[in-house]
Parts: sequence; C-alpha cells; structure tokens
Amino acid sequence: MGLMPKRVKHRKEQRRSVKGRATRGNTVAFGEYGLQALQPGWINSRQIEAGRVASTHFLAGEGKVWIRIFPHKPVTSTAAETRMGKGKGEVEYWVAVVKPGTVLYEIGGVPEDAAKEAFLRTAHKLPVRVRFIRRRHGL
Repeated sequence: MGLMPKRVKHRKEQRRSVKGRATRGNTVAFGEYGLQALQPGWINSRQIEAGRVASTHFLAGEGKVWIRIFPHKPVTSTAAETRMGKGKGEVEYWVAVVKPGTVLYEIGGVPEDAAKEAFLRTAHKLPVRVRFIRRRHGL
C-alpha cells in the first residue's frame, strides 16, 4: 500500500482546480539538490513511490532522498457501465496536489552529477514537468 493519511475528517472531497503558484514548500530545505514542479497537477501515491524507488535505486545506498509531498486528497470513481444516480463512488486512490514551484523530492550527500541523473530517472515517473534546483546558501 502506498502513502495515504491515517485518518481524515471527510472521506470524500470535491475535485477543485489547482490555481496559483506555491508559496510554501518551494525551496530546498533538507538536502543539497531538489526537483521542483513547473506545472500544476495531481501526483498519486504510486507515482510518488515510483519516483522514490527510481532515485534510491540509482544512488545505490549513497546519500539520502527526502519526499516533500504527501497525498492528502482522495479521488473517487464509480465502476464503468454504472447508471446515473446512486451517489458518489468509493475512494480509489490518493493524490498530492502540486502547484508550480513545489519541491517534490530532495537529495543530499551525493555529487551534483549523480543527483541530476537520479532526478532525471525520477522525472520520467511523474505526470508534471519538473526542473533541477540547488540549495541557496543564505546568511
């Protein structure tokens, strides 16, 4: 079973649209390098896990990978060939709502070229366009 909340206040949610840019979670906080979303979208728990597996497999035990997103939003669906009515469907899977600028993954403890290659493999698993970013060292 992939990532999902332990408990939620409401079992089913409305879809809503993803508007605006990320104001939080848009900088590298834990590692040295990050993978940042360039377009809005939903990333489901299987895609998050596939990205994690791809990067950790490439790094082969070196460094550390942080996942910066979590799937909080339930997505429901009814079976095919079901007549209208009979209410909303059951929860099928969970998604993380991603805005442009959100940092999805971070890597630390490896050289830059290794981090770039690991994130390239991760990017192939994701449904949104992404870019490679570095940590900005402040004061």
